[in-house]
Order: sequence, then structure tokens, then C-alpha cells
Amino acid sequence: MDTELARTFLTVVAAGNFSTAAERLYVTQSTVSARIRALEDSLGCALFVRNKAGTTLTPAGRRFQKHATTLVRTVEEAKQGLGIQSGFRATLTIGGRFGLWERLLLHWLSWMREQQPDVCLRAEIGFEDDLMQRLVEGSLDIGVMYTPQSRPGLTVEHLLDEELVLVATRNDASGPGDKDYVYVDWGPEFFHRHSMHFAERGAAPLVAAIGWLGLQYILGNGGAGYFPLRLVRELLDSGKLTLVLDASRFVLPAYVVYPAEADADVFEPALEGLRQVAARD
Repeated sequence: MDTELARTFLTVVAAGNFSTAAERLYVTQSTVSARIRALEDSLGCALFVRNKAGTTLTPAGRRFQKHATTLVRTVEEAKQGLGIQSGFRATLTIGGRFGLWERLLLHWLSWMREQQPDVCLRAEIGFEDDLMQRLVEGSLDIGVMYTPQSRPGLTVEHLLDEELVLVATRNDASGPGDKDYVYVDWGPEFFHRHSMHFAERGAAPLVAAIGWLGLQYILGNGGAGYFPLRLVRELLDSGKLTLVLDASRFVLPAYVVYPAEADADVFEPALEGLRQVAARD
């Protein structure tokens, strides 16, 4: 089977509709429709139910998803030279937002190397759309993110609640609306809550797509921004940053996403390690 058709199918599954899938594949929506139609013709069955809300898988589509995932994943492993390395019983690829790698996932890597030394690990960084896409394709085993989407064949498990606090380099910082305020993009859920709470404050003069960039800028140039308390606790203790006490705080849940049907011998220890590290950190 043409892997391009299988990849297009999985992209539609991850995106939830044909138009978003077309954007991710950098092709037209008619091209996506033509590929899915060709795939359905070759298989002799309908894979999607199309409606105004998007697309949902038919029973046949759910069954085919497993085969498409296996096909695309096999090709990806061949291209990247992944597979199971000599001397290891399994390989796990984990991806997460940059901010979740700081402390949390880095501590998990250390835990895995100590507790599961016979598992080869591949660590990657990405945003939600990319992580979900790769989880559906099967080129990513575990994803850790703030705003996952529910997709067939994947389990979404609550991992922890981030407490986002406003910190600054000076005591008189006012946060949003201040000329030195840095807006850090912690995902669509944070954007919605932040926009609702500070609707009258106007746009931030600087937007950082990655928390680390925003934090480094503030430390080097002064300013204020929202960050997970776990990331700035040591900076607060050392006096490099100060907590804006009267500022609102936001709770942002983080989730771990993994295949619903996975090798328990490999995945369960890894997931249990994530739970332990999340509870500790």
C-alpha cells in the first residue's frame, strides 16, 4: 500500500477534519479528499463519516487505523534508523512541550535510565498538534502536553496540575499591561484564561513561544511573566525573581497520552515512572 495514502489517513484522524489535515500536509483539501477516496476504493469500504462538525471513523476506519499506524511507523523507523538497538529489549520515543521537559521529563529520563536500563530512549520536543499527529501515526510512543485532543486508539491520562504564577525582577511590576511584561504561550487553554482575565490590559509587547526563552529574557533584561511555580521556585528562593503576590494564578493541567493498546511490559513501568516523578516534583 502507498504509505502516502496511509499517512494522509492518519493526518485526517489526528486533525479531525479534511481542511486542517490539508494544512498540515501542505496540500489542497481536494488532494486530501482524492487520496482518501483512492484509499477507500482500494480497500472497498468507507473509512470516514463526514459531517459539518468534521470527520469520525467508521468501524472499518477504526480497524484500518491499526494497520495504517503499523505501516507508517515501520517506514519511519527504517528512515530514522530507530528500531531496537543492540543490547536493549525495547525502544521508547517520548515527546513533550519544552516547558515540561524542564525538571519533570528530564527527571523521568534519569528515573528510566536507573529503573529500566534495558530500554533505549529517544527524547523529543514538540507542540500539541505535532505530538498528537505523531501519536496517531505511531512514530511517537508517549506524549506529555497541556491540551491534548481525544483521538481513537489513544489514552489521555491526567498527570499533574501546573500552578502558573506571575513573577518579576522588580517589586513594583504590575504584570499584563506593563511595558516589561512578557507573554509566554503555554497553549490555547492558558491563552483563553489569560485573555478573559486581562481583556482590558491590551497586547503584550513581547510574546515568547517557549517558556525557557521568556524566562531567559526576563532574567537578562528585566520584566515579568507567568511561569509554572515548579520552574521558578529556586529563582524565587535565591531572590533572582520575586512573586507578584496580588496577581491571579492559573491552574493548567498536564496530560500524558499513549496508545490504548500498548506493550504493558514496556509502557507500564515508563508510565508509572512518570506518575512518580510528577507527584514528587
